[in-house]
Amino acid sequence: MKAKKALKRLNKVEALLSNVIEQCPASARGLRELLESATSSVVRAKEAVSARVAKATRKPPARAEASTRGRLSTAGRRRISVAAKKRWAEARRKGINAVTGRRLSKTA
Repeated sequence: MKAKKALKRLNKVEALLSNVIEQCPASARGLRELLESATSSVVRAKEAVSARVAKATRKPPARAEASTRGRLSTAGRRRISVAAKKRWAEARRKGINAVTGRRLSKTA
């Protein structure tokens, strides 16, 4: 069971025990002592769990370095432009539209 959940349940148990002790008649001395010892046990269990939580605290996850998006250099842009113009010229020679791949329509 996770520590937070255990602490929540132990808090509920302690609250219930304190309510029962308050409602218990003063004449039931032995019962009241038993309930008080149970309450002290619950308190010790809460302390143990909380100490365990404090000891086991993890470091927050490391943040990733902010990556800079790759930018296209001027030379790279020029190479892409030249390659595209070559593809378009090749397609024009074949009579095909470079973008759609359809045959070019003949005009007059």
